Amino acid sequence: MNVRKALPKDLPALLAIFDYARVFMAAHGNPTQWPPSYPDGELMGQEIARGVCYVLEQEGRVEGTFCYIPGVEPTYLKIDQGAWPDDRPYATIHRLASAGRVHGVADACFAWCAAQGLPLRADTHHDNRIMQHLLERSGFVRCGRIFTDNNTPRIAYCRAAAPADRCGAGKGSQ
Repeated sequence: MNVRKALPKDLPALLAIFDYARVFMAAHGNPTQWPPSYPDGELMGQEIARGVCYVLEQEGRVEGTFCYIPGVEPTYLKIDQGAWPDDRPYATIHRLASAGRVHGVADACFAWCAAQGLPLRADTHHDNRIMQHLLERSGFVRCGRIFTDNNTPRIAYCRAAAPADRCGAGKGSQ
């Protein structure tokens, strides 16, 4: 799968992917993580303009999307029921979603993000068992609990930048 920065012309495809993802999550026991208006065109347009939104393409068709955001994630500054393994610079993966037509979107996203060289952080809803499984299968470690801007809890994860790093080993692991 090819990863590239999203372009403004990709916005309709991204919104269709998020529509599909909301239905998929609801059908798999996670009906509240993304309300009907999230993520919306305004937010995704901003993420595209900032250069942090990416698409995953196969045979020229957008099959998935994610945001890769280097730097401090404000909602990660406070973590409960655990701890981040360190204070080193990191990148956050947000809004990972698939069109549901091909397998491997999450694996391709995680591999691409890891190849950028920074430790990774991500979070997901307690009811999002599928994302929890994908993260853990890809080497992410549970670190604790964070709260989003609207004060809803999320399970916080991290993954080392390289195999020699020890993200989550000991401190904060569950």
